[in-house]
Amino acid sequence: MCGEEEGRARLAAAAAEADLILVEGVMGLYDGQPSTADIARRYGLPVLLVIDASSIAQTFGALVHGLTTFQPGLAFQGVLANRTGSPAHAGLLEKSLPAGLRWCGAIERDEAARLPERHLGLVAAAELSDVVPRIDRLADRLALTSLGELPPPVSFAGHASTNSDSQPLRGRRIAVARDAAFCFLYPANLETLRALGAELAFFSPLSREPLPPCDAVWLPGGYPELHAAALSLNTALWEQLGAHAAASKPLVAECGGMMVLFERLVGLDGAAHPMAGLLGGTTTMHPRLSALGPQEVSLPEGRLRGHTFHHSTCSTPMEPVTRATSPDGRAGEAVFRSNRVTASYVHLYFASNPAATAQLFLR
Repeated sequence: MCGEEEGRARLAAAAAEADLILVEGVMGLYDGQPSTADIARRYGLPVLLVIDASSIAQTFGALVHGLTTFQPGLAFQGVLANRTGSPAHAGLLEKSLPAGLRWCGAIERDEAARLPERHLGLVAAAELSDVVPRIDRLADRLALTSLGELPPPVSFAGHASTNSDSQPLRGRRIAVARDAAFCFLYPANLETLRALGAELAFFSPLSREPLPPCDAVWLPGGYPELHAAALSLNTALWEQLGAHAAASKPLVAECGGMMVLFERLVGLDGAAHPMAGLLGGTTTMHPRLSALGPQEVSLPEGRLRGHTFHHSTCSTPMEPVTRATSPDGRAGEAVFRSNRVTASYVHLYFASNPAATAQLFLR
């Protein structure tokens, strides 16, 4: 039972504006290695519990008691009840809390403010015409709680910036796919590429925009399976990517970006759609999660961290050049290479090793 996604965006925005860091969660707080709890303990971050209270009453207090006593050393800022049914319901929850834990308030169930979800998370904001009014409704509800009283700021040492004399990607242009099919573009990755000196040229495969003149290509993750029929018709782009790869220019593809490089993409309905064919094989969508969690991969360019999160599997005669590993040492996602094409389900975090990232995009 975790804090609903609908409260996360506003809470994160409030914390960012106040130069604060809050760690929220219930499911996920102690999961994984390192867990959210491990990170909060390591850096002294306050933890705000956000609990879906839609189907419980006094059991709310038992859940909070378990979460706050399961491991030592965590600084709990308080608890927020989400999706409550009424003020009376919220009152029962507050009275059930263990002594000494701050009650931060409750957010009543509000379907008009709910953000829709799909198999890999929330529907992208660009797909919702009324996303701002929905968030405003949530902000108004949060304003009635005590979350305006935030904990003291947590300070971190700044990371070393890339100076103008050490920008290995200076003068290089990277074409980046960006639209509803390729929407998992993390700002830190874009910032890292720019800090390394790269010029970014965005293009939309769904809009049939041609591949821009470039030195390298990045195909990020997203939802190609939802747009497989349209993407399969973009043969001009597949030819352009093929020519790019044949010229030994770098092409980095992750998760959804990798899926379109194989020969076929099979959707949940069983329909097979032809794709770029730069890699041999087929990716197939499944109704259940196929992989989830942090991963780390050692490439010839260096070691990079990232994560994996997908509902598809890959069937290919290609042998991986290496495999990522999970934090506990288990074998993770395959990494495929064909000439200068690097493809994997792993969403790489470029800032984890900027020097290695630069080498990925250099000829």
